[in-house]
Amino acid sequence: MRALAFTAAARDLAVCGVIRCEVARGLRNPVILHRFQAFWDSMIQIPTDATLWKNVEETVWQLDRKGIMLPLTDVIIGCCARRIGAAVLTLDAHFTRFPGIEVMERSLA
Repeated sequence: MRALAFTAAARDLAVCGVIRCEVARGLRNPVILHRFQAFWDSMIQIPTDATLWKNVEETVWQLDRKGIMLPLTDVIIGCCARRIGAAVLTLDAHFTRFPGIEVMERSLA
């Protein structure tokens, strides 16, 4: 959350449901979970509507045909970021293989 707060001083932050769920499932302490939830609630919420899911479907199909096998959750997150022109703040190297998005390493945020 510190990296996000630091980043929020310089730019708007956005989140999608997949990010919320992936991070939340790994949090064991309910107090920390509630802090994250409050923080996420203050961010731009990227909708995962039918248009986004069609984009995910097309993107995953194209990547697979190029031999780029990314986890579906990462493709969803990448499509959400691409939809609003957002950079992805991550330690996950998968995103460097995702077309059309900027990747920010957490240590550089």
